[in-house]
Amino acid sequence: MPLVTITAEEALQRLDDFDTIIDARSEDEYAEDHLPGAVNWPTLDNQQRHDIGTLYKQVNAFEAKKRGGAIAARNIATHIEREVIDKPKDWKPLTYCWRGGKRSGSLSLILSEIGFRVTLIDGGYKAFRAALLLDIPRLAPQFDWRVICGTTGSGKTRLLQALQAAGAQVLDLEALANHRSSVLGAIPGVAQPSQKQFDTRIWDALRRFDPQRPVYVESESKKVGNVAVPGTLIEAIRAAPCLNLVLPDEERVALLLEDYDFFVQNPEAFCERLDALTELKGKQVVDGWKQAVRSGHIDNVVRDLLLSHYDPVYLQSMARNFKQFGAAREIRPADRSVPAMRALAEQLLAASGNTE
Repeated sequence: MPLVTITAEEALQRLDDFDTIIDARSEDEYAEDHLPGAVNWPTLDNQQRHDIGTLYKQVNAFEAKKRGGAIAARNIATHIEREVIDKPKDWKPLTYCWRGGKRSGSLSLILSEIGFRVTLIDGGYKAFRAALLLDIPRLAPQFDWRVICGTTGSGKTRLLQALQAAGAQVLDLEALANHRSSVLGAIPGVAQPSQKQFDTRIWDALRRFDPQRPVYVESESKKVGNVAVPGTLIEAIRAAPCLNLVLPDEERVALLLEDYDFFVQNPEAFCERLDALTELKGKQVVDGWKQAVRSGHIDNVVRDLLLSHYDPVYLQSMARNFKQFGAAREIRPADRSVPAMRALAEQLLAASGNTE
């Protein structure tokens, strides 16, 4: 069956048409970023790619291609034996590699010779990423954004989760970034995605939204941990109507102690994270916080952080960056609990008729 080639722009629109998306690059290339839902079938693995590249530079291209071809053939045979033997004749894979198409082309040729209808992305991952970066500015302004604002600990993420569970469209940037978007927001043991992967996750979420229905999002800054929100997306969000989520201070402290329980369980880790505030707050203040944490008064430190650091910074940022924050309607859950956030979400959706 003939091998079909499509452009990266076509691939953006047709990702859901394929039964399997196959990334033929090495494990490290795949880990940095890959097409949504892609599986990794390396034509050359990390070490093999390095060795063949060295041979190419130190000897010549012909010797490198001979040895690389033998290795690639063995690897492709392994992938076919492991993954393809049980596939029906109408299985439709999409393949790609970095740019030139040699690694994905070798795999695709064999699959097409078997009799499968194989589609290859012209220009590979590099072309797909370029097209994706152009598509985000097209998608971002299309949506009716509703921004959940609120000081730290007010339960913005809990409300977003409740809205999503109730059937609303939600863009949870912190979940996509594996970060809670503050100086203390790194999640222990959980790495953030690369910038490329974060962009891909955002695009994959945007492409699935219905422009006829609102999309709820939290009032994020331009960066979520170490990754940056695409500029056109942050601009669209910052121009949108806002809702101001309000919780009493004691409820906010309790919520943060629940959500950051790993710091409660490991006070020294919390003290290490507090060091990041030394330049801003001064060594004496930070040392005082650390002493209080080690004395078992972490709740007092959290309260002080909220009132003296996070709240002033947040309110200034909202007033400066979110055009409609001044007109935001206050929304108040009964308390910080998940059931209270669920009830608030249902009230919001019922009032606006935004359920599915």
